[in-house]
Amino acid sequence: MQVKVNAPIDKIWEYWTNPGDITRWYYASDDWHTPRAENDLRTGGKFNFRMEARDGTAGFDFWGTYTRIILNKLIECTLGDGRKVKIQFVAKDNKTEIVESFEVENENPVEMQRGGWQAILDNFGKYAEKHVKLYQNGK
Repeated sequence: MQVKVNAPIDKIWEYWTNPGDITRWYYASDDWHTPRAENDLRTGGKFNFRMEARDGTAGFDFWGTYTRIILNKLIECTLGDGRKVKIQFVAKDNKTEIVESFEVENENPVEMQRGGWQAILDNFGKYAEKHVKLYQNGK
């Protein structure tokens, strides 16, 4: 999965890792949201994002432990169910490409999982581009 974002790496990293920002973009569809995010961004640190249906009918904690962090370049983690995730950040000029790979789980079809992870990446890209413009305009 990948997304190219028209924003500098320092802002991308901030929006990706700041819990206040995470709650504003971390969801796969508009009928879900992330009302709470905790993020201890360091090797051995933990993250926990509460994902819930907006109508209150479902929810779960998406959590894991960071296994490797390279500032502005790489995040690797192990999810609570043992799956591995790798997120690479590649800065080019004033743009950033984010490449994410993950191990699939056995409960849902692979294409559904890929679609969900890509939708979250796409939401991030929209969020980051909108907020970097506001930042650049002094708002």
